[in-house]
Amino acid sequence: AGSFVVPVAILAEISHFIERGLGPKAVSAFVRDIERGAYEPALRCYSKVLEFNPQNVSAWAGQVRMLIELHEYREARLWAEKALERFPTAPELLAAKAVALGRMGELDEALAFSDASIEERGDTPYIWLARGDVLLARQESRADYCFDKAVLLAPQDWFVLWLAGRIRLFYEQFAAAARLLQRAVELNCSNFLVWLDLGHCQRPWAFPARHAFPTPAYSRSNPHAVTPGSASPGWTIWASCGG
Repeated sequence: AGSFVVPVAILAEISHFIERGLGPKAVSAFVRDIERGAYEPALRCYSKVLEFNPQNVSAWAGQVRMLIELHEYREARLWAEKALERFPTAPELLAAKAVALGRMGELDEALAFSDASIEERGDTPYIWLARGDVLLARQESRADYCFDKAVLLAPQDWFVLWLAGRIRLFYEQFAAAARLLQRAVELNCSNFLVWLDLGHCQRPWAFPARHAFPTPAYSRSNPHAVTPGSASPGWTIWASCGG
C-alpha cells in the first residue's frame, strides 16, 4: 500500500475507511491527501464517511478541520454548528468551531467554545492545538502552554509538530514556527510540506530557502495542495535529508 508515515493524529480517521470496507488503497490515498495538503479530496472523503454513518462524530470534526485548512471559516462554522446539533458536547467539534470563530475575529465566542472543549475533558493534541490557535488570535502568551501540551500528548509525532508550526506560521510567529517545524523535519524529512513551511519561516529574514521553491511540474501533478498563507496550489519542495 506504499511506504508512508501514518501519524498518530490521523489513525482514527483511517478507521472510518476500514469501517466502510474501502480497503488499503483508499486508506493510503486518504492519508496521503492530508499529508500533502490536499484538503479538498480529504474533505470529500470525510463527506463519504458521513454518508455511510452520519453518527460518526470524528468525521464531522474532520470535515470542519479540512474547511479551516482551506480558509473557509464561515463554512467551517456552519458545519460545526450542524454537527453540534447532533453532538453538543463533542470536544473536538467545540474546539474546531472555536478555531473558525477565532480566525473570523469573533474572539470572545471563540474562547468560550475553547473553554467548553476543555471542560468536556477533551485531552487530545487537536484540542490543545485549537486552544493555542484561539489564544494566538487573542494575542495571549498562554498559547505557548497549549502547544507544549499538544506535543507532550503525541511525543515523536511529526504530524502534530507540523500542525503546531503551521498555526504559529499563520499568525506570523516565524521563529517559534521554525523551531517546531525543524523538529518535525528531524522526525520526517521526506514530507515536502514540512520543508516548504520551514522555508516560509525564513522569508522575514531573507534567508535563502535552499530547500523550498515552486515548480510548475508540482502544480500540475498536485493541484489540491495548499500553502500556509494561501489556499492556492502550486508550491513544491525539494528536500535533501542529509542537509
